Amino acid sequence: MNNQEKYTRLIKQCSANLGFHYCGTSKAVKLDDDARRLESWLQQGFHGAMQYMENYFDLRIDPCKLVPGAKSVITLLLNYFPSEQQNNTALKISKYAYGKDYHQVIREKLNMLLQFIKQNIGDVNGRGFVDSAPVLERSWATRSGAGWIGRNGNLITKQQGSYFFIATLIVDLDLMYDDTFAKDYCGTCRKCIDSCPTNAILDNKVINGSRCISYFTIELKDAIIPDEMKGKFENWMFGCDICQDVCPWNRFSKPNNEIAFKPIPEILNLSTAEWENLSEEAFKNIFKDSPLKRTKFKGIQRNLKFIKTQSQ
Repeated sequence: MNNQEKYTRLIKQCSANLGFHYCGTSKAVKLDDDARRLESWLQQGFHGAMQYMENYFDLRIDPCKLVPGAKSVITLLLNYFPSEQQNNTALKISKYAYGKDYHQVIREKLNMLLQFIKQNIGDVNGRGFVDSAPVLERSWATRSGAGWIGRNGNLITKQQGSYFFIATLIVDLDLMYDDTFAKDYCGTCRKCIDSCPTNAILDNKVINGSRCISYFTIELKDAIIPDEMKGKFENWMFGCDICQDVCPWNRFSKPNNEIAFKPIPEILNLSTAEWENLSEEAFKNIFKDSPLKRTKFKGIQRNLKFIKTQSQ
């Protein structure tokens, strides 16, 4: 066994011990094709008010600009499919936000993995990234053999569907590389496209982010949600899982084992009236470690009012 194979096995074993259900590796190269697709997406304005998507373009497509001398990109998947679901009367919240903020959870795991690499392999330079960083993690995931990009824009795996977070670790270390996942198992299925109430999913694996319910309920910082969206949110107050819920591949989803992702009781059980009567102080206390704090109390109140107008 050569060093590349030995190091790769060590890293994959450590990632499994840390709770990641997939670890794949790919060669650190400039993503020229992805650069063209990203540029086209931005030019069409599909990012809406998410101006940060225009920043650090060069960093997004070239791992060597993020980690000097980068040689390998390690892709890790962490399952977040919950064991418990919201009750039928609750306003809908995306499953990824049921528990603790995944950024905190994953960053800790990435730091532990990098520390393991330094202790067991040598003086390796690297940086870990979760989705808030300028990294095209889905592209690296397909290059690392994890799965394919579905019509809904999500990475889909044959083993567990798409309910997982993607993390990326870029290192200046040569490794054995996995084969790119070249097949597309969506076939002729259009369930995600036909089920999207805002027509955000185009028929070419392109998402018009500026029409996505998640965009309106999380990313949009304006005080007013456009009137044209009234009656289309289907009670989604934070995020949206429609395109994943209808995906046939998610019949293979299994509940996660991550304690930090245990659902906050209020997310599962609060009624519309209880959400409306929730004070800002209570919101900050209950959701201090939750992804919901990203929208802030004012954002949640705005979303509540908009959803309420749908039934009037």
